Amino acid sequence: MHKYQSAALLLLLGYTAFLTYLMLFGFGRYPYTDYSYNLVPFATIRHFLNIDQFNTNTWVINLFGNIGVFIPFGILLPAACLKQGLKAYGIFLIALIALELAQLISKRGSLDIDDILLNSLGFLIGYLIYCAGRAYIFDKGAKRNDSN
Repeated sequence: MHKYQSAALLLLLGYTAFLTYLMLFGFGRYPYTDYSYNLVPFATIRHFLNIDQFNTNTWVINLFGNIGVFIPFGILLPAACLKQGLKAYGIFLIALIALELAQLISKRGSLDIDDILLNSLGFLIGYLIYCAGRAYIFDKGAKRNDSN
């Protein structure tokens, strides 16, 4: 395992533990009395975009927060495991579904298909950043080798 892989793996594990804690216990979460879930795509997103019900901060945090906090996974997972494209996304999706199920079972959040969609968009953005960075590094290395 290369040094950068080890560093990426450590960051990935630490960030995963931190985010798991936040998703289950952070933000003043306490167990609901009932199970909470949404299996209808875009229902929660439409709900948050209804400006009459929520202030701007609420929907910005819920929509962009669900995207932004998962961008690091798109960078760190392929860097740590050297898994590309669909394999990296498959690992991410399994872990994400496990997190959503943990929220449902513990009643400390809800299982929401829209969270999975938004979190996946965050992963995709991170993966594109990873690919661009990797291409830049390899292109820079190739130019350095050509000049020798």
